[in-house]
Amino acid sequence: MNGLDEGNPEGLELLRKSLKKVQIETELHEVEISSGDIADSSNIFVVFGASGDLARKKIYPTLWALFRDNLLPKDTKIFGYARSKFTVEQIREKCAGTVKAKPGEEEALDRFWQSNHYVAGSYDTKRDFEMLAQEMAGMEKGRNNRLFYLALPPSVFKPVTTMIKETCMADKGWTRVIVEKPFGKDSDSSADLSNHLQKLFSEDQLYRIDHYLGKEMVQNLISLRFGNMIFGPTWNRDSIASVIISFKEPFGTQGRGGYFDEFGIIRDVMQNHLLQILCLTAMEKPVTTSPDHIRDEKVKVLKAVQELTMDDVVLGQYQGDPEGEDEDSRLGYLDDKTVPAGSTCPTFAAAVLKIKNERWDGVPFILRCGKALNERKAEVRIQYRDVPGDIFNGQTARNELVIRVQPNESVYAKVMTKTPGMSFTLEETELDLTYKSRYKDARLPEAYERLILDVFVGSQMHFVRSDELAEAWRIFTPLLHKIDNDKPKPIPYKYGSRGPQEADDMAARSGFTYTGRYKWQEPAKL
Repeated sequence: MNGLDEGNPEGLELLRKSLKKVQIETELHEVEISSGDIADSSNIFVVFGASGDLARKKIYPTLWALFRDNLLPKDTKIFGYARSKFTVEQIREKCAGTVKAKPGEEEALDRFWQSNHYVAGSYDTKRDFEMLAQEMAGMEKGRNNRLFYLALPPSVFKPVTTMIKETCMADKGWTRVIVEKPFGKDSDSSADLSNHLQKLFSEDQLYRIDHYLGKEMVQNLISLRFGNMIFGPTWNRDSIASVIISFKEPFGTQGRGGYFDEFGIIRDVMQNHLLQILCLTAMEKPVTTSPDHIRDEKVKVLKAVQELTMDDVVLGQYQGDPEGEDEDSRLGYLDDKTVPAGSTCPTFAAAVLKIKNERWDGVPFILRCGKALNERKAEVRIQYRDVPGDIFNGQTARNELVIRVQPNESVYAKVMTKTPGMSFTLEETELDLTYKSRYKDARLPEAYERLILDVFVGSQMHFVRSDELAEAWRIFTPLLHKIDNDKPKPIPYKYGSRGPQEADDMAARSGFTYTGRYKWQEPAKL
C-alpha cells in the first residue's frame, strides 16, 4: 500500500528511511521532515499543461517512479490541468508509452492512476482556477501542501501564476511553484518574468528547474572537486590548459523545427544546461553544502565571466548527408517543413568563455552543443597542460579528466603509461570509473525524479536562483541580440559529422589540443 497511516508502521518506517536517505544524498541542511508532519499533511501535485508532451514524456513518468518506489509523501493526490476536456483515463492512455509497469507492478500502476484527477480550464479565467481550488480543498485534511508544476509555454506563465496566487495558495501549509525553462529570451524578458514572479511569491516558493542539475554526474562534480585531495591542488590555471563542456545529439529537429527555430541552440542548451555545468566546474569551494552557499558561489563565478561577442563563437547549421543510412540523415535543417524558409537559426554553436578571476584567468572554457552530430554525448573534459621537460621524445599526450554525464555515466582520467611488453614506448590509457560496471545493481534515478523530490522536501540546491539567472543572461544577451538582428549565415556541416571544422580550429587557437587518436573504450564486463 502506498498511502501510509498509523495502521501501516512498516510502510511508515520505509518512507521515513527513504526520505532520510534523500535528505542525506541531497545535503538538505536545516530541512526537517518528520513522519508526523507527513502523516498529518495533505499533499497535492498539480501538473499545468497535463495534456502536453512534457507532461507525457517527463512529469507523469517521474511521478509514477516516485509513487512506485514509495517516495511520495502520504496520500499525495495528483491533479492534471489543461484546456483539453480530458479524463484521467484519457491521460493514462496518452501516457501508455511512457508510464509503464514492469511485471508485478500492475496493481501499483492502477493505484497510481487512482490517485490522479483532472480539471479542464483556461489559463487566464479566474472561475476555472476557483474550480480547481474547490476540487483540491475537497480532498485535503489538516495541513495542506500544494505543489504546482508549470509544464507550459512561457506565454502563459504570467496569467497562470497570477491565478495561482489569487485562488490556489495553500492556507495551512506550503505552496511551491516549479517553473520550466526557458526563463525568458534575453536579459529584459527574463527580468520581466522574474519581477512578475517575485511580486507573487517569495524566493523559497519558486523552483526554476533545469533538469541537467538533477543528473547524477552533474551533481557528482561537487563531490569530485571538494571531496578529493588529488584534484584540488591542480584545479586552476597553473595546471589546466582548457575545459570543454559538450552536448551532442545524433538527430535533427525531426519535424519539431518550428519551436526550435524560435529559440535556437544557444538558448535551448548553452545558456542554461552548459552554463550550469560551467558554474559547478569553476566555482570556488562553498562554505557548506547548503543550497544558498552553493548558489552564492555559482553567482560569483558568473559575475567573473565576460560577455560574449561574435568573435567568441562559431555557429553552424546541419545539412543532409546524401549518403545517409536513413531518411532523417539525408534531410537538412531547412528541409524540415516546420522550419521557416531560409532560416539562419544555428543548430550548432561553440563559444569560448573567459573567467576573469585568480583561479581561471587565461583558461578557456569552451562550450559546444549541436544537433545532427556524430554521437549522443554530454561531458566535461578538463585538459591539463603539457608535461614540462619532455624526456619521451614527444610521445606524451596531455592528461585529461573526463566526467561523462550521458550516456554511460563515468569518470575517467586519461594518463600515459608504458606499453606492456619489452618496448619502452608510451600509450594513452585511462583510470576508469564507469558506473554500470562499478555499481552494477544501482538504479540511477532520472533527473526529474531527484528534482521533484527536492521540491517536496524543500531543497533548492539544484534549482536556479533569480540573481544567478540574471548573470547568465548578462553573458549571452548581447550575442543573442547580434544574432537575432544581423542573422549571420551559419556554417553548414554534414548530418552525422563532428560539426563545423571552424569550431575545432577555434578550440585549437584557444589552447585545446585534439589528436583524434584516442577513443574511450567501455570496460569489459566481469
